[in-house]
Amino acid sequence: MERANRTLVTQFVFVRFSNSPCLQLLFFSLFLLVYLLSLVGNGLIVLIVTLDGRLHIPMYFFICNLSLVELWYTTVTVPKMLANFLSSQGVISVPSCITQYYFFFSLAATELFFLTTMAYDRYAAICRPLHYPLLLSPQTCGTLAGICWCGGFLCPMFPSFLLTQISFCTPNQINHFFCDADQIFRLSCTDTYAIQAVGYAFSTVIILGALVFTMASYAHILATVLAMASAAARRKAFSTCTAHLSVVTIYFGTLIFMYVRPAVKYESSINKIVAIFYSVITPLLNPLIYTLRNKDVKEALKVLVSRMKKVYHSSRETK
Repeated sequence: MERANRTLVTQFVFVRFSNSPCLQLLFFSLFLLVYLLSLVGNGLIVLIVTLDGRLHIPMYFFICNLSLVELWYTTVTVPKMLANFLSSQGVISVPSCITQYYFFFSLAATELFFLTTMAYDRYAAICRPLHYPLLLSPQTCGTLAGICWCGGFLCPMFPSFLLTQISFCTPNQINHFFCDADQIFRLSCTDTYAIQAVGYAFSTVIILGALVFTMASYAHILATVLAMASAAARRKAFSTCTAHLSVVTIYFGTLIFMYVRPAVKYESSINKIVAIFYSVITPLLNPLIYTLRNKDVKEALKVLVSRMKKVYHSSRETK
């Protein structure tokens, strides 16, 4: 009866991070800086890999795609969050909220698939080096990338469609900075058990499936590396995996905490903090991890900077 008496809503209101205008402005400045650095970092990786012929190999091809995903991944949520920091009341329409939900989880799944594919790339390079050019030919890499993109955008399609079939009542407040699944379910007027079960099953199968495949790849890598006679060869093999392992640990860890369990039973404030880490901070960490620990990318960056200086000086001389 209580649900029946509630008013149907057509928009949601995001709960503010703080009631203090000064703190809101501080949060805006901080997240704007992180967002801009993330865009620059990931954009540079895409540019470097595209322009430098030495990086036209499978590993950097997938890193480039991962950076493309990160560019869109942060853009789905952060600009809206920044706008809400400056507004008196951050609102979003129900259709826009569901659209944001779809694109956010599409890109999250796409990133998951690319990280899994990159684990296979490392497996092929270390465990089957003689077959590596055949296993990851340009055609195969293109096909794998297409599967990652298409699979990522197909996975949340059915759960997103189910969300369009439910109604929402007051109160219409979302205690988050984007339209996460558990927040949408909390505001439903109708029973969402079946939809939650479908979403939970989808996220669990996708995340744990990708994790099992990644762990299997690294189990083979570990066995191969430990069988190497030379300590230098072992160090070199491990060094090619450390950047990817760092990203995998951060990303899989936060996703499992957030989505491989019934989300509506957990505290929203904790969810919000963890979500900031994997949706805002991690996209910034990825380019730092892949550039600071990667000699090839740093060399390519130096070449790019040198070219830009030459172009700049040539343009000044022409003037």
